Amino acid sequence: MSVVAQTYDYVVGIDTHAKTHTLAIISTLTGGEIANETFPSTSAGMGRALTWISRRSAADPERTLISMEGTGSYGAKLRHVAAEAGYRVVEAPFPQRRVGRKLGKSDSIDAAQAARAVLGLDTSDLREPRSGQNHTALRVLTVARSSMVRERTAAINSLIALLRVVDLGIDLRQSLTGKTIETIAAWRSRDEGVGTRVSRSEATRLARQVLALDLQLEQNQADLRMLVSQFRPVLLGLTGVGPISAAVILTAWSHPGRVRSESALAALAGTSPIPASSGGTTRYRLNRGGDRQLNKAIHTIAIVRMRCDQDTKDYVAKRISQGRTKKEIIRCLKRYITRQIYRVLKEASPHPAS
Repeated sequence: MSVVAQTYDYVVGIDTHAKTHTLAIISTLTGGEIANETFPSTSAGMGRALTWISRRSAADPERTLISMEGTGSYGAKLRHVAAEAGYRVVEAPFPQRRVGRKLGKSDSIDAAQAARAVLGLDTSDLREPRSGQNHTALRVLTVARSSMVRERTAAINSLIALLRVVDLGIDLRQSLTGKTIETIAAWRSRDEGVGTRVSRSEATRLARQVLALDLQLEQNQADLRMLVSQFRPVLLGLTGVGPISAAVILTAWSHPGRVRSESALAALAGTSPIPASSGGTTRYRLNRGGDRQLNKAIHTIAIVRMRCDQDTKDYVAKRISQGRTKKEIIRCLKRYITRQIYRVLKEASPHPAS
């Protein structure tokens, strides 16, 4: 066992933001704060921050640990620069809200708290930031897909609202189908009143936008399938796991070593059980924490299995006969799926990902 306070001379806590980064240097010998400073998030500012760390800590980079918030967002560039300079950068533990209420809240306090939160941890328990070209590509594609889905939904809702307000010859007593959208997209301008003409033109634009987004989503899914097949094809062999869910899982997994155990993955995914017992009743409830995108992907896998997988159907029927509710059954399934995913990824990841 190697504790951070015994392995490093200094810990630098960093609270990252869009325009500035606040750094706090903590001595592991005394636990006292040596310095606290804020730097702009520009390239020059990050260079000054590293020079400041070196000057104020007066220690070899290998003896200084950086505990950073937002390593995958606001602090991504600073993380790369610090790593290139020889510093080990880890993700700061989630802040303790109760402690924060006692101390108050500011960038300086958050930076110092990010440093002190890792002092008593074992070095093997530190969370490594997400990294690798595969992770970057998957993350870009999954974020882009979420944006396209939101845009497509907004366009369809606007089109439906327009067709209900203005009579353009479309019967909306049933759902708006793909064939109807194609028909609307093919409309041409007609000799009609200005209000109807403008409404028809807008409906055509929205329909064409939906069709264009459909093509982009198809290409996005094909790209995700290709990357997953190259990175961890074994995931696609699991029942209910498609390229989109697999991409979300791999984005959270990132690389071997980031998720230390099956229980750690369950905590990250928000599928670890939360005790909700009272009196003579022993039960658990769904976890509302963790990575909600990962939780959503695992939830989708569970629903697909409940509908299509016979073994899962038999399990659901058995648990219902035992008096379990649907929510409780889904919680159990999500926990099992998380365990299965961890084992598959661990067996398929003997070496660090690229």
